[in-house]
Amino acid sequence: MSQPSAAVHRAFTEQPGSVHLACLTSSPFELPLPGYDVRAHQSKGPELKLSTTTRATAVSAALAATLALAACGASNEESSDSTGSDSTAAELSGSLVGAGSSAQTAAITAWQAGFNTEQPGVTFSYDPVGSGGGREQFLAGGTDFAGSDAALSDEELTAAAARCGESGPFELPNYISAIAVVYNLDGVDDLNLSAATLAGIFGETITTWNDPAIAADNPDATLPDTAITPVHRGDKSGTTKNFTDYLDQAAGDVWTAGSVEEWPTAGGEAANGTSGLVDAVGAGSGTIGYADESQAGDLGVANIKVGEEFVAPSPEAAAAVVANSDQVEGRGEYDLAVDVNRTTTSSDEYPIVLVSYHIGCIEYDDQAKADAVKAFESYVISEDGQEAAADNAGSSPITDDARSAAQTVIDAITVAG
Repeated sequence: MSQPSAAVHRAFTEQPGSVHLACLTSSPFELPLPGYDVRAHQSKGPELKLSTTTRATAVSAALAATLALAACGASNEESSDSTGSDSTAAELSGSLVGAGSSAQTAAITAWQAGFNTEQPGVTFSYDPVGSGGGREQFLAGGTDFAGSDAALSDEELTAAAARCGESGPFELPNYISAIAVVYNLDGVDDLNLSAATLAGIFGETITTWNDPAIAADNPDATLPDTAITPVHRGDKSGTTKNFTDYLDQAAGDVWTAGSVEEWPTAGGEAANGTSGLVDAVGAGSGTIGYADESQAGDLGVANIKVGEEFVAPSPEAAAAVVANSDQVEGRGEYDLAVDVNRTTTSSDEYPIVLVSYHIGCIEYDDQAKADAVKAFESYVISEDGQEAAADNAGSSPITDDARSAAQTVIDAITVAG
């Protein structure tokens, strides 16, 4: 059964508010590095090993300290607050293994912390190998769910049907964030870029920072003649998919390579993962790249032309553009994929945004696995879960309407009968 195309307006995002997190024990947690065999190295309790930029690392540390303090004061309390899962829920056991989006790294950190507070008996692990790798592992049966900055393609939907059985897969848009155009250019603290100029830079027809097209976007700036080094993702990436989708829709006469997950040209510099790209831009001079805004760190962040204004990336502007986007037509009953409006002219919206998904099966082979997936995804979409991600990753919380739609899908998760 396919979904109606107009049902998504204003359903998927809301402006982030203040954050309240549930009590958590002070045990450490780590994300495995990309390529790490998470199934072969599982241990009881939370495990995360990750590399983030300064901003995400600092906030993660603050989150851990706050949660540890909360545990001291509230360890004996019971809660029936509708913002999170009921503390009286049955205690689960077993393991839950995910892999995929590196852009979700900071959010996964927060979600794991909250989930393992509620379900300490479930061993959770997530490998931020990248969206493409995450989908491949899930479709091959190597993980229980995938994190992906792009929805499944038609070919992947066919593979997912084979992986998941008759009920098929679910796709939940649980993480929404602006993609920042990050740069490192001495003497330039403020940078404006139109879609056509950005497409020219990454298409390598604009090769120096004082090019007339960049100068036209920045009439009051003193631009050096430094060579531009565009940095792109070297791995199969949902962030690349969203970034090139913007270039394709907003400047298709300049960017002719289409909307792709794997970088289509041989030029520039390649780096794997979000943190790898951010590190490469920071280590260079005259470099420019694209990354989840939450991990931009101390790099310069460009303002993007929307209508007649130049707009900075923000959770509010990312929320606004997704709220005014439609649901992808022709998808399955449990598929909530979003077709982002990249050509908006509203200065309240920021069009280079990623909608990142959790992808899993409606039916699992055993009850413990189905229960663990259901409990984790219920926490992720809860107010507490979304606020934790907003605090730790700068993402845009989903709206109550979107939460209700997602909960309907999650409630359908069951054991294959």
